[in-house]
Amino acid sequence: MTVQKLDIAEPFFSVSMVSHEASLNITGRTIVLNLADSPIRIREQTLGSLQSVILRDTDIENVQHAILVERFDDHPDEGALMEEVRRSWPSAFEVRGEERLRGIGHYMSPKIWVGRIGVTMYHSATVPLNVGLHRDHAFCPVPGFREVHTQIVGFGKMQQCRERDVDTLYLEEPMAPGTTHRPMYDDQGNYPWHQFETITPSIFMAVEMLPDGASPPQL
Repeated sequence: MTVQKLDIAEPFFSVSMVSHEASLNITGRTIVLNLADSPIRIREQTLGSLQSVILRDTDIENVQHAILVERFDDHPDEGALMEEVRRSWPSAFEVRGEERLRGIGHYMSPKIWVGRIGVTMYHSATVPLNVGLHRDHAFCPVPGFREVHTQIVGFGKMQQCRERDVDTLYLEEPMAPGTTHRPMYDDQGNYPWHQFETITPSIFMAVEMLPDGASPPQL
């Protein structure tokens, strides 16, 4: 078994990446995101590729590649948690410099790359967030870029639009803790106009998966 601790969210949550484990014991309440093509077995059920659930005190099997988030609901006062997060993480605009993020209550943890997989936590502080519709990921020029988001704390929604205008919305997925939205890209990595929108102040995890031939951006 390979277990790699990802220190992106300490001291708030414990995040780890697990690979090549025939059987794994889950202790306490844990969000499990399956990154492999093969399903994870959970008793008589399975967890498909890029799907996530909350598990508690159970064994899972055939864990080829997964991310585990522990202690995500160990915080009785979510407002105090998010206030501390805002003191610890910079704004996404400071880090990324994208104009759509200017003046937005949107914060991000450090990003960790494990091979071609990048993992980041984001805290969206305002409701509505109005983070801005986007569809391009310029740092990955190679076709086939994939990304999903998993809700950790609070409630949100992933929105898809026909045009760069929220009035052209055609698909919306509610996101509660433990939820990962369905992949929205095609086989060439083309995305619709999309954005995460808050229902309540939220923390979510973004997982970016680079295709063959692409390398993590140099910071």
